[in-house]
Amino acid sequence: MSHGAASKFVNEPASPAPSRSAAPFRSAFRFILLLGLVDAFGPLGIDMYLPAFPQIEQSLNAPTGSAELTLALFLAGLGVGQILFGPISDRFGRRLPLLLGTAAYAIASLICAFATSIESLIAARFLMGLAGSTGMVIARAIVRDSFNEKESARVYSMLMLVIGIAPIISPSLGAWLMQFGDWQIIFHAIALFSFACLAFALIDLPETHPKERRLPLNVITITQQYLGLLVNFRFMGYALAGSFALGQIFAYVSSAPSLFMEIFEMPPHLFSIAFAANAIGLIGIAQVNRWLTQRFSTHTILLAAMTGNFVVGTMLSVLAATGLGGPPLFMLGIFLCLTSLGLILPNATAAVMAPFPKQAGVASALYGTLQFLIGSGTGAIVGLLANGTPAPMAYTIAFCAFVTLALGITVERKRQAEIASVAAEVIS
Repeated sequence: MSHGAASKFVNEPASPAPSRSAAPFRSAFRFILLLGLVDAFGPLGIDMYLPAFPQIEQSLNAPTGSAELTLALFLAGLGVGQILFGPISDRFGRRLPLLLGTAAYAIASLICAFATSIESLIAARFLMGLAGSTGMVIARAIVRDSFNEKESARVYSMLMLVIGIAPIISPSLGAWLMQFGDWQIIFHAIALFSFACLAFALIDLPETHPKERRLPLNVITITQQYLGLLVNFRFMGYALAGSFALGQIFAYVSSAPSLFMEIFEMPPHLFSIAFAANAIGLIGIAQVNRWLTQRFSTHTILLAAMTGNFVVGTMLSVLAATGLGGPPLFMLGIFLCLTSLGLILPNATAAVMAPFPKQAGVASALYGTLQFLIGSGTGAIVGLLANGTPAPMAYTIAFCAFVTLALGITVERKRQAEIASVAAEVIS
């Protein structure tokens, strides 16, 4: 076999074996539950305290709108933290950075609870975002360490069950907690949750990144790793496809309240039901994906879901432009579009992570950052284009669906061509 053929096999293992360190897990359910809980640090930190914005500003004598800065700095921390902690986990393993990050997340939550000014709360929220990013980036890396591509697609589907529930219940949970205290009680609750996750991880989480796979940690090496991924066609193809798919959720979430309640004149309680139904649809089909991956290739499922997503996104644009069917048909289109993402996101994540067993932390970090940047961008675009109609949301979702499908088709053709080339070299 030629060196070129061998290098291609190394870059794209057909069925990488799980790490030996994954064997001690006493319960696969507990393993996945723990990963889902730490991966939910981001959604919890974003949504749980939203009902407290007015009280925070009043309590800290802060200008109106300043509470939004605490959210913006938390999101900035999540973005910066992923870039930092991905390489750290490739160098020092997954367990120690995750334990330290979880402890720091809990402590930062307590600092938020004791903040006496909006400035100190903003700074504490940035630290909280930095610490919370460890759960998000390392959870994906641990899955890559422990499972092959097909298995990891099923695990990512299960993680979506935990992660998807967090944004649904977090605002209501935050509002309920405020019946028993001021806004600080929310951060006390987050800290308590984080310490519980820390105890869970101390007991149940072994190291999944063995020493022989670890990479050196210095600026030059890290820069080379990130640049290598940025010019890696397969990584960028699947990563951008998954990011634009997630961008559809951002476009929906950022404009759904005003669209449903103001333009469609939907009562708040019906909006809550509709919002929850869309989330349940996405989470539910992700669980169906676990069954589908036992019967079909993850790449087959991914392309089929991307195609369906594009068809529905295009129909959504037509409905927005013509008004055909009114709000009910438009909302059905939104439901179908978001539901299809339950098949795209876990399989795209598995495809992104599969070729990088040694640098799963860096790959997870860059993928998470791309998702964050593109998702935030699509949400901002919908806001800038808002004109009192469903069109901005629909057109943005359709554009994201088109880019997702175009990237998916392109990278799949490239992957198939590489596989055919390797097979031809082996035969020759």
